[in-house]
Amino acid sequence: MTTPTRSGAHPRGDSHPRGSAHPRGGAPIWSAVTGVVAGMVLVAVAELASLAFSASSTPFVAVGGAFVDIVPPAVKDLVISLFGTWDKVVLFASMIAVYALLTALIGRLGDTRPRSAAALLAGLGVLAMVLVVTRAQNSVLDLLPTLVGTVVAVPTFLLLLRAVHAPAGADDADDSGARWTRRRSLLGVGAVGLLAVIGAGAARGVTASREVARRAAQFVLPTPRTTAEPIPENAQVDLEGMPPFVTPNADFYRIDTALAVPRVDPTTWELRIHGLVERELTLSFEELLAEPMIETNLTLTCVSNAVGGDLAGNAVWLGVPVRTLLERVGVKDGADMVLSRSVDGFTASTPLEALTDSRDSLIAVGMNGEPLPAEHGYPVRMVVPGLYGYVSATKWLTELKVTRFADDVAYWSTRGWSERGPIKIASRVDVPRSFGDLQPDADGAVMLGGTAWAQQRGIATVEVRIDDGDWREAELGAEVTPDTWVQWSLRWEEASPGDHSIMVRATDGEGEVQTEERANPAPDGSSGWHTVRCTVV
Repeated sequence: MTTPTRSGAHPRGDSHPRGSAHPRGGAPIWSAVTGVVAGMVLVAVAELASLAFSASSTPFVAVGGAFVDIVPPAVKDLVISLFGTWDKVVLFASMIAVYALLTALIGRLGDTRPRSAAALLAGLGVLAMVLVVTRAQNSVLDLLPTLVGTVVAVPTFLLLLRAVHAPAGADDADDSGARWTRRRSLLGVGAVGLLAVIGAGAARGVTASREVARRAAQFVLPTPRTTAEPIPENAQVDLEGMPPFVTPNADFYRIDTALAVPRVDPTTWELRIHGLVERELTLSFEELLAEPMIETNLTLTCVSNAVGGDLAGNAVWLGVPVRTLLERVGVKDGADMVLSRSVDGFTASTPLEALTDSRDSLIAVGMNGEPLPAEHGYPVRMVVPGLYGYVSATKWLTELKVTRFADDVAYWSTRGWSERGPIKIASRVDVPRSFGDLQPDADGAVMLGGTAWAQQRGIATVEVRIDDGDWREAELGAEVTPDTWVQWSLRWEEASPGDHSIMVRATDGEGEVQTEERANPAPDGSSGWHTVRCTVV
């Protein structure tokens, strides 16, 4: 005898909630997949639409930029110490993982409450839109890519949910037609996901090709009024494993807050100089190129560089001395700081004296004989000898405000970092690397080498201590200027087989010995003697 069922119930008892857009029956994993795929559609459509807008108009870039703005300095230091210049890749990978988890949960919710799940997916888009318009270089129009992505993704999500749930009769294992319908539905979900990946990849490819085309049409660098000091051959220590004395542009470290490199059109770019000045000044890029320029060798260092770290690089820079422009505008009495601003809203607080004294502080347009690479500030950036980059090396420069430390604060000085950022004496062992092997020559000796810097003071001596022995003075390569690093080498004559420790310290041109006291990068740069452990084989 057949037991009658309640009206509206499935014969097997799998009733679905009121308001559900489809009967239940799809595997939970496929509901989660629909959420992830819909999330991919949102991002892919936004990426494609962003090609007509700013580089920071995409949802991932906006969300990531907001995260970078609020992250505590200690977390930033930890990430950079662990991953170095891969920090942005790690951040994006983490964001993708979190986003995939959130959209998967939304998909699972859609298994029983599709409308609520669709509303949550739309909410993610709205949150991203809010963050997009909070980015300094964006306008209200820049939320359109994310809006378009959201408008496309939400109905796509609902359609995918319908597709992955079996039509009536599909629970019958003998119904081959229903199974084939299910299979086609799942293939359709996969196809949508693949198209989303292809779309996002195509958007990235178009952006890259635009960059190549833009660089091919770049301006010719002006001839400097004063050329950089020639670099003697013996500035480079001839030892395998040593870094080049001049860092190639492609290898130069990059640490900044921009998750997407700003797209700056030099034909519309302007530099505004204002604040505590007698006369405001606005320069176009063409007018800046017409200014007398100088070329200088200069080593830049990131404040996040740990003891022995590689967040330092040496390059030949071309640009206009900042002091000549400040002289033209007439700095008023009482000013002690220049607040530089990037097109993406980043600011740096540079002591006024560092821009008006005899050092070669530049508004730079060239790097190692080429126009600035986009990731290093094209078309215009600042470089200032003797100061960490966070208070001086503003990329994608667009504004200089002459002001006072008492009246204005910069991006990192509001996050616990010191205001002025003078570079500390630093030295490191480059050969051997930590836990590396050293092969003695026929005489039983091995060569050690490394780098040291103390911008504005230069390096007088470098000393090396092996195990618990006495300090030995290393041989220095030629110094180009006090603003560049020097390389050092030491022939270790009596290298005995086994494990050893190698420690280095430097003394600057003013006689100050590098401190042994260890300090973390925050709030004003790391300190301590670099030590590596190695094995003589």
